[in-house]
Amino acid sequence: MRLTTQECVKFIPSSRDLHRCIPVCQVCQNLIRCCCGRLIGEHSWQESSPPISLYPGPGQDVEEDWSIELHTKASPTNAYGIVDFEDTATRVCRAKFVRVAVDSKPEALLQLMLREWQMERPKLLLTVQGGSENFTLPPKVKQAFSKGLMTAAVSTGAWILTDGINTGVSKYVGEAVKTFGGHDLRKRNTVGITPWGVIDNNTDLIGRDVFRPYQPLGNPLSKRACLNGFHSHFLLVDDGTLGKHGCQQGLRRKLEKHIQLQKIHPRLNQGVPVVCVVVEGGPAMVSTVLDYVSSVPPVPVFVFEGSGRAADLLAFLHKQTANDSTHTSSLYLEQQITIFDSESEDHMTPDAAILTATLKGTRASPAEQLSMALAWDRADIAQKDVLVPGQHWQAGSMEQAMLDALVMDRVSFVKLLIDNGMTMSRFLTVDRLEELYNTPQGQTHRFLHHLVEDVKQTSLPLGYRLSIIDMGLVIEYLIGGAYRSTYTRKHFRAAHSRLRGLIPNSSRGKSLQDLHFFRTAQPYRPKVDVSASSSQEITTTPVLDDTPLLVPFNFNDLFVWAVLQQRQQMALFLWQHGEEALARAAVACKLYRSMALEARQSSMDDIISERFKSYSLEFGQLAVDVLDCAFRQNEQMAMKLLTSEMEAWSHFTCLQMAVSSCHRPFVSHSCTQTLLTDLWTGPLNMRKNSFLKIILSLLLPPAILLLEFKSKAEMCHVPQSHEAMLFGLDSVKSLPAHEGTDHTVKKRGLSFRDKCLGPVSETVSSVTVHCVSWIKKLYEFYTAPVVKFWFHTMSYLAFLMLFSYVILVKMGDQPSVQEWIVIAYILSTAVEKTREVLMSAPRKLSQKLKVWFSEYWNVSDFIAILLFLAGLVMRLHANPYQTAGRISYCLDIIFWFVRVMDLLAVNQHAGPYLTMITKMTSNMFFIVVMMAIVLLSFGVSRKAILSPDEEPSWSLARDVVFQPYWMIYGEVYQSEIDVCDDGHPCPPASFLTPFLQAVYMFFQYIIMVNVLIAFFNNIYFDMASTSNKLWKYNRYRYIMTYQERPWLPPPLILLSHMTLALRAIYKRCRGDAEQEERASGLKLLLGHEDRKKLHEFEEKCVEAHFHEKSDGLHSSQINRIRATAERAEEMCLMIGEVTEKVNFIQDSLSDLDSQLGQLQDLSALAVDTLTLLSASDSLHQEEARLAQCRPIAASQHILPHSWTLPHRSGAEWDGLNVRRMMAKSCKRFGKSSVERNNLMRLAHTIPFTPVSIMGELVSIYSLEEVPSHVDPESNTVSSWSSRGLSALLQPLFSEEGSLDGGLRRGCRVLCTWAEQDVLRPGLVYIVKAFRAEVVRTWQRYFHGSTALQLCLREIQQHRAAQKMMTVFNQVKPEDMQHSPRFLDVLLVFWHSNGQWLTIERNMSGDFRKYNNNTGEEIDPCCSLEEMLLAFSHWTYEYSCRELLVLDIQGVGEELTDPTVIMADSQRGEMLFGPDNLGDAAISGFLQKHSCGACCRRLGLTGQKMFSILLINDNCSERNCAQKQTSPANKHTNTNNQTQLF
Repeated sequence: MRLTTQECVKFIPSSRDLHRCIPVCQVCQNLIRCCCGRLIGEHSWQESSPPISLYPGPGQDVEEDWSIELHTKASPTNAYGIVDFEDTATRVCRAKFVRVAVDSKPEALLQLMLREWQMERPKLLLTVQGGSENFTLPPKVKQAFSKGLMTAAVSTGAWILTDGINTGVSKYVGEAVKTFGGHDLRKRNTVGITPWGVIDNNTDLIGRDVFRPYQPLGNPLSKRACLNGFHSHFLLVDDGTLGKHGCQQGLRRKLEKHIQLQKIHPRLNQGVPVVCVVVEGGPAMVSTVLDYVSSVPPVPVFVFEGSGRAADLLAFLHKQTANDSTHTSSLYLEQQITIFDSESEDHMTPDAAILTATLKGTRASPAEQLSMALAWDRADIAQKDVLVPGQHWQAGSMEQAMLDALVMDRVSFVKLLIDNGMTMSRFLTVDRLEELYNTPQGQTHRFLHHLVEDVKQTSLPLGYRLSIIDMGLVIEYLIGGAYRSTYTRKHFRAAHSRLRGLIPNSSRGKSLQDLHFFRTAQPYRPKVDVSASSSQEITTTPVLDDTPLLVPFNFNDLFVWAVLQQRQQMALFLWQHGEEALARAAVACKLYRSMALEARQSSMDDIISERFKSYSLEFGQLAVDVLDCAFRQNEQMAMKLLTSEMEAWSHFTCLQMAVSSCHRPFVSHSCTQTLLTDLWTGPLNMRKNSFLKIILSLLLPPAILLLEFKSKAEMCHVPQSHEAMLFGLDSVKSLPAHEGTDHTVKKRGLSFRDKCLGPVSETVSSVTVHCVSWIKKLYEFYTAPVVKFWFHTMSYLAFLMLFSYVILVKMGDQPSVQEWIVIAYILSTAVEKTREVLMSAPRKLSQKLKVWFSEYWNVSDFIAILLFLAGLVMRLHANPYQTAGRISYCLDIIFWFVRVMDLLAVNQHAGPYLTMITKMTSNMFFIVVMMAIVLLSFGVSRKAILSPDEEPSWSLARDVVFQPYWMIYGEVYQSEIDVCDDGHPCPPASFLTPFLQAVYMFFQYIIMVNVLIAFFNNIYFDMASTSNKLWKYNRYRYIMTYQERPWLPPPLILLSHMTLALRAIYKRCRGDAEQEERASGLKLLLGHEDRKKLHEFEEKCVEAHFHEKSDGLHSSQINRIRATAERAEEMCLMIGEVTEKVNFIQDSLSDLDSQLGQLQDLSALAVDTLTLLSASDSLHQEEARLAQCRPIAASQHILPHSWTLPHRSGAEWDGLNVRRMMAKSCKRFGKSSVERNNLMRLAHTIPFTPVSIMGELVSIYSLEEVPSHVDPESNTVSSWSSRGLSALLQPLFSEEGSLDGGLRRGCRVLCTWAEQDVLRPGLVYIVKAFRAEVVRTWQRYFHGSTALQLCLREIQQHRAAQKMMTVFNQVKPEDMQHSPRFLDVLLVFWHSNGQWLTIERNMSGDFRKYNNNTGEEIDPCCSLEEMLLAFSHWTYEYSCRELLVLDIQGVGEELTDPTVIMADSQRGEMLFGPDNLGDAAISGFLQKHSCGACCRRLGLTGQKMFSILLINDNCSERNCAQKQTSPANKHTNTNNQTQLF
């Protein structure tokens, strides 16, 4: 794949003026551009030299036109890689880019995007067209466009094509991606197709496979554009020009057409739909829309009405042509163009409107539209626009859609098709089911192949197609035990072979009764139902030769398929449909658990095994939840669900399946335990001292008649036992009292009671009735599992006593009576074990043995019986065989005594401890192996050292292990530690054995034994919390053992065996062997009506469970927050509209207020002028003015927000000067009214909201020095700027240290652009905002814009300190070389959040603080520090002890953030910042300040030298004292303060 770019190789001037300068002058090189937009120096003259003259030579065409084909050259692209956008501080935004030529092939571009950039294949192409210049969208239109575009793109997997620049509609697309696109940029396929020549700083992107940072903030005056930072990919189209737009449109259109030819999904033949989204746009947009709708195939256009210009024009024309239905062209345009009005009352969401317009505009058939909606996974669109009444569908299209939905795992579409009448019995065939199993799905498909290979014990060839029989084998393998899948049965195999053509056609018409075998994981029906089912299916099912065989019970088939394919969401959906939901949950739990075990044993990724385990737990929890819901509604029906026979699942019960899957929470549930308790006690109604009553009844059988038995209603949910059926007792207990006439009674024959009494039972004598009742009670008593347990236990204890007696006494040559009893007992037990194996559920003997030997106690019994039989055979011979037989007896009795522990497991208190012991024994294997390794390592070396001359014998192994083993328990064999003590010769190196024994004892006795103890302790505490649950789970096995065991104990059990054998022979002779197989196990056999009621009850429970779950979900806090967020979003839109109107009104009022303010200023100036003129008449009038000024001095807390600082040469303070200063004070009061008017208007017209610092656009207000027109003797006055200057500030988040203080918070910002250089772009500044608690504190003094008032006063005190520092630098001695200064502070209004702040330049260097606002100061170590401390002292004397500048801090001579302290008697309100501590700070400074050399040089030590410091005015301390008493001096002091402020 070779991508190229275009470069201009010939200079053709764009101006038609003739340039005759030879050679080309410097002016021409810098002014005249080529038609490509570049200067001469910007061309690449590698293959040719630059032109000598721009004047055409002889024979050359003067009017030669520049063209791409003639004047550009293709070269390999030199710009591709990743661009990193640096302005997106909130998230990482990077995009892949490549520079391509304008004539690049769309095939190569698509291959680049799919293979190199790893973009997902598009299922929809949204090409966004609109204005390229910046424009403003109304809030509702912007919200609809942003949310609709991104929702449609994210939900369907669409690509979005834009121009990619940071202006116009592309900028709005970027904002939509930022707001609604989420954080995964890889899934946001937003492609910008941008002209290379119009990109600002495009040379920064040049490089092959580079990583380039990019700053998308360009120059506002530049004609070039920046890339938008929220696009994921960029195609930078180069046609050799510079600064010219539009070259990308041709390549973009070709790429759209090529994408339109691609498949929307590998399974679907539908192409990728394209839709054009129009927002605003210029005149060229109309022709673009016409080109889209007239192309072949046509491209639908979606227009956002209200966005402006071309979009509104198209909307208007569409509405006009929609009313004219006579023209075909108008109808065509109405179908191709869709207008979306965000102001309309139509409740269709914008994303749904876009997708609906796409479906209608493509003019596809209903099947193709359904395929598109299926590929998008938008079932809502399919339901609204495709699956509508009256739609014409081709034959097989709905079935194909269902198959595609299953393969593509579209759960919502499967639900939609089922709800719209899709009959699954007609859809699912064997061919389709095999196609589903053979769906290529990567790792899942390989896992199924591995399972088939494990089952068949062979390797599958490449490309092997799994058959449905293979899946039956896999299902049997995973479920295990006695489970038999229908797919593996003989009848199914034969029918499947006929279907595949493996059997000749002559045998195909053998019988139609095989049709019902075609179902997954389900057994064949009973023979009694074959005829009925056959007769029904002959009329409803096609013949095998015509159509594929149908699969009934399809929801179970699909459910098993979804589980094996690891499609959890599909399995959860299918679980809700059909019958036997509880059973399917148990089956899924078992399948997933087995698959997790297979994955772990196959050394697959642990993530796969954990995923299977989580799926198993999810279905297990579903089963528990449904069982709990059913148990709360109806206890008896819930217990029937546990033991009712499931014909669809190999005649298993839910309880059997749960036990098979080791689902402990299910078996431990109260419902299951209640059922097990009822099974354990049987018909006996006992609550207290049950074991005493049972033992007494066993010893005295007449006491049985005194026991209490349960009624039929109480036993209706208890299943039948196998023994009860063999004796002919009908299980009326399985039916309620009012259902005694159900079909079950008809099928199974008359009950035992009916057989005895017959039709004349009403006339029989009462004695006979009582006899039958007694017999029935006796039978029910002895067949109860709890009675069997105690009967067998008592017999077993007697057996142990006899066996112990036999081996303890002398054994004769012939067996004694006691020994014959023991022999009979063990032989009858062996026969019972054989019966258990033969009558177990599995069909094959190997499977029966595998299931039987999986139980630990069965293995123990097998070894005990074999050992006894071996001992019996040897005992019947003479010595020494008789002695060997007796020893065999002695060893054998160990197994029989250990077997007593299994009897204790039934007890609720002893059972959990036995469970703990079993867990400890099974988990200690590896620790015991490690202990054995340590033992052998010591034993072998010890024996070899101590006995170097041993001959080969078996005693060596005993000696190696014997003593080291007993050393574990503390026996150290002290006498043998030193073998040389007894006088025998020492073996070589015998001194090593004590050392080896010490090391061995340390490791074995101290470490390994304690590790084993700690291991047991850990298991004990872990099992303590779960042992009860484990005992409840194991309780099922104990109860089932005695439920199926004959009631007579050994050796009398042989009588029961004979009865069972005769009964089985009779059944087989009658042909009931199949029903015998079905009836095996503990199952509740229900009739058709009972089963139907049970299924209805189960469905209600499932619905109730999901209803409770949905209620809990809707009431959850997350949903409440989501609903609140949606409402808040709607309110924000409404508030935005109201804000626009309010802003317009505020602007109008602001203009009016400005005009009124000007009138107020003029009136104030007029009053001041008249006052000044009247003051020059006479001395009497001057005194009158002095009297008028007194109240001003008395109310000096009302001061202006500006100040001046006049400087005059030395003149005496005579009466004329005093009067002149008083007159100036009156003038300044009038002048300050103008400034106060301006400042208060600024404070009251701009709103304030105290929020966090963030945003970009700000306005800067400065305090300027303007010439004074009122007072000619004052040079300047301070006045706020009339309007704010705009600037762009970017917050910086650095680790240079915190800028927060006690009153304000600070943040560094970067100035990226500023109007009229009010700030310097590229410099770092610091913005400061008052803390929220400070603002709240001062709200009682400043109502309204409190933060603004605080900022204004902060700037005031900064300016006052700044002016005093200026005076200080002028009056200080010349040999003081330092000239400190305070930074300028400006007022900032942050537009994004409406916050007022102050801004100053950032200082870099060592920041020092010299004193604080409480008067504390540092010890000066240099002349600068001493001068700054003297400056604070100087300000106090300069202001006649009324002002004091503290809190001096900064870097070197640059200072910031001073505090101007004012005496409490001089302040009526806060003139400066809120950190003014008043007299407390002044007194603290006077106490803590130590005057140094600078203070002495300034004349500040020991006296108050105000007259020396005030620039040659000689104002002595006496003047300050007179100021306190004289009204004239009071006024003078006020004047000086005013000048500073």
